Amino acid sequence: MSRAGAASRASTAATATGAGTGRRVGAGAGGPSEWAVARNWPVGTRPAVLRGWDPPATPYGPGHRGVDLAAADGAPVRAVAAGRVSFAGRVAGRGVVSVELTGTGEPPLRTTYEPVRATVHKGDRVAAGQVLGTAEAAGSHCTACLHWGLLRGDTYLDPLTLLPPWLLNSGPSRLLPVLGVPLPR
Repeated sequence: MSRAGAASRASTAATATGAGTGRRVGAGAGGPSEWAVARNWPVGTRPAVLRGWDPPATPYGPGHRGVDLAAADGAPVRAVAAGRVSFAGRVAGRGVVSVELTGTGEPPLRTTYEPVRATVHKGDRVAAGQVLGTAEAAGSHCTACLHWGLLRGDTYLDPLTLLPPWLLNSGPSRLLPVLGVPLPR
């Protein structure tokens, strides 16, 4: 992650706070929040992050307004949280799906997924983990990837902050000894 991405990650939690909810969504400097709303990755179980979030210094400046996740052509693309489809169609020749997330304040958080062959339509209610469509090979800036974005209003945020710690931690599970219990022979 670039310095700009790391520095802005600390402010993401404040920006993503649901108005009037008092609940944090995302991660601040201390790490992932217990208020993360996502229940699954949009593709696969632990896809490789090919390119991280790198917000621009100015609204129209260079940067990366989302994350690129490894995704093969035809891979199912799933809603990371429950919500309502606010857009499903083509933009600049690529399939795009946007979902307004339920219970995330005003304006609501909105996730975006591209390139996707949508199987949902504007106005559809979706559950966490529900298939929105399949990844297309018509990537804009990478091949075999899904660009996943997060916005509140017109402000881009780091979508990885939606994921709870148990989805972000990729290390293997390790069993520790229990004090007072003998080790098996």
